[in-house]
Amino acid sequence: VQLQASGGGLVQAGGSLRLSCEVSGLGGADYATGWFRQLPGKEPEGISCIGSTDEGAIYAGSVKGRFTLSIDKVKKTTYLQMNNLKSEDTGVYYCVADRGYYSTDSLYRVCTPGPRSPPYWGQGTQVTVSS
Repeated sequence: VQLQASGGGLVQAGGSLRLSCEVSGLGGADYATGWFRQLPGKEPEGISCIGSTDEGAIYAGSVKGRFTLSIDKVKKTTYLQMNNLKSEDTGVYYCVADRGYYSTDSLYRVCTPGPRSPPYWGQGTQVTVSS
């Protein structure tokens, strides 16, 4: 399983960025995917996840209302649209994935960090928001 992330960069506070993540190596199986981030000096946190059946995304409270996660099921690519960015959003963002079917109610299992969860991580992409 490979996850190819792109789209990070430098933006002023109040601005927008869009991150993309293409998932490959899962064949036609269902999966869940999403984004974690690691802010300076903090542990990684799950910020948004969605299932490949696109039944709806979940969001961490810190980004709800500002970030929107969508999925292109044909391209197996998710897009994290980040609006109204704040300096406290600065950090390294990681695309993640796990095999299997996840309803919206069960996506928290992918978006909650654990010893072996989620099992697949992409390379990080830096997001820097200047104030």
